[in-house]
Amino acid sequence: MARNPVLRTFSRHIMKPLAFWLLALPGLWLGWQWALLLSGQPHDLGFNPIETTHRFLGDAAIRILLVSLAVTPVRDLTRWGPIMMIRRRIGLAAFWYALLHILAYLGLDLFLAAGMSVSGALAGLWRDVAERIYITLGMTAFVLLIPLAMTSFNRVQRWLGGRRWQGLHRLAYPIAILAVFHHGFMVKGNQLGPWIHGGILAVLLGYRVFGMIARTRSQASAKAS
Repeated sequence: MARNPVLRTFSRHIMKPLAFWLLALPGLWLGWQWALLLSGQPHDLGFNPIETTHRFLGDAAIRILLVSLAVTPVRDLTRWGPIMMIRRRIGLAAFWYALLHILAYLGLDLFLAAGMSVSGALAGLWRDVAERIYITLGMTAFVLLIPLAMTSFNRVQRWLGGRRWQGLHRLAYPIAILAVFHHGFMVKGNQLGPWIHGGILAVLLGYRVFGMIARTRSQASAKAS
């Protein structure tokens, strides 16, 4: 927490609302495009709005998840602690966009576009999870996100204890790996997007591994002395 009262006021009353609206922008933009589509006006959803919608939501989920993993390195490099106040908010946004991504695939693609019943759409989703590797990876990532979202509250954190809570939330890294591979297997051809996401994730993982090695050596040196 910032000791400077000006920075403390900025963190609590400006940074948090600003983060909320920035995280909401992708969803607001998508809702606006659908409003234009349904009213018969020009829009940016392309010739296949349903596919555009669930892919847009999936991209938003991956990118926001990567941003959440970048918060700690940014704090370490800038020494600006108040940024940690929005880390859980960013992680929760990644969960909600991932949930909307799945609901868009289930409701728009399987239920509306394919004309399935609700039970048929659910059965189709389960079949896709079992038969398509990229959907298997994506659904696994989403299932692992659920306990992180459910424990992203101060009361639950206190109940779990700091060490167990931190251990659980380290799942964000394998979740991000699964999400990046999900994207890579989903797209057709050698497209740039998954490589960019993978490169950013590799840097973030490298930073974490380097930090763990540095701490281990520091502790070993302290014991030796």
